Amino acid sequence: MVSTLHPQKKIGVAIVGTGFGQKVHIPGFKAHHRTEVVAIYHRDINKAKAIAQAHDVPHACDNITDIVNLLEVQAVSIATPPFLHYEMAKAVLQAGKHLLLEKPTTLNVTEAQELYQLAQQKGVIATVDFEFRFVPGWQKFSQLLSADYVGNKRLIRIDWLGSSRADASRPWNWYSSEDKGGGALGSLGSHAFDYIYWLFGPVRRLSAHLSTAIPTRIDPASGESKPVETDDTCVLSLELADGTPCQLTISAVVHAPRTHWLEVYGDRGTLVLGSENQKDYIHGFRVWGSQLGTALTEIEIPSNLLFPHNHADGRISAFIRVVDQWVQGIDRQQQLVPSLREGVYSQLLMDLSHQSHKTGSWVDVPNLESLLN
Repeated sequence: MVSTLHPQKKIGVAIVGTGFGQKVHIPGFKAHHRTEVVAIYHRDINKAKAIAQAHDVPHACDNITDIVNLLEVQAVSIATPPFLHYEMAKAVLQAGKHLLLEKPTTLNVTEAQELYQLAQQKGVIATVDFEFRFVPGWQKFSQLLSADYVGNKRLIRIDWLGSSRADASRPWNWYSSEDKGGGALGSLGSHAFDYIYWLFGPVRRLSAHLSTAIPTRIDPASGESKPVETDDTCVLSLELADGTPCQLTISAVVHAPRTHWLEVYGDRGTLVLGSENQKDYIHGFRVWGSQLGTALTEIEIPSNLLFPHNHADGRISAFIRVVDQWVQGIDRQQQLVPSLREGVYSQLLMDLSHQSHKTGSWVDVPNLESLLN
């Protein structure tokens, strides 16, 4: 069992993965009063050293073993592409270090289950960066749902539409590779499946159709056109455990005026959560509501839910709240939500979506507890 840290002692964190890691993880951990970035991992030691020097971080490593063997490292944050998650996270957990893992959790639910069980065995605190749970507008939306604002749910519609992959000249990379965990379902669907579970509960069954609008991209290594193996648009129908139908549409190749929109219709009222912010998928969310006989009006987000500081990159603001939850769990030696448990469920729904697409049929979703026991 990992010993409880003194509440005022800073937690030494290693950052593994320096793309998203440099944009969000390093500034997020530096901004949190209880965490200190003490090591950087990059597969190229010279790049690791350069990044460490640029951010005033004392240690640079090019392998995970060296990272977890550093006495200064009590926790590791992994922000690498999905195909690297399982082996890296496994090494971190086996070393008894606390883990913060980017989504999607792994490449398949079996890997995710193994990481969950390993974290349980080692008594370490592991979380997944499901940051929408920590965004002010989403938290208000959740409160209203919990207060039975809409009554009995009759229909849920979710659109998450963006243009990050819309440019056909954008080169082929791991995102285009099925084996490396690429695709819009992994990138965005992993978040959507988590917040559906958080806001509305478990899913009973689902049907998915995945498509690829841009079938080839130029491989920068060869200069030749290479097939894209992954989806860039996903259309899913879900039936929740309580019987509510839910329609989920995800695309990374469209120029839509409304980027991320949730609509919940019930027998007492309607709730809408949405953002038109094209550049920042954290900031800009607003909430509207109406109950029978009234017009749809905007609902104020209370000040106690707002970010105390709005970073230029909104992802940092939400990430700091994820870190704060993680630190609280480490202090208390108590697993808090979201944990790898939620990571397993998100991964399960992604796996079943691929299965549904390949078979062209509805797929039943097993109970989460049956997967974890």
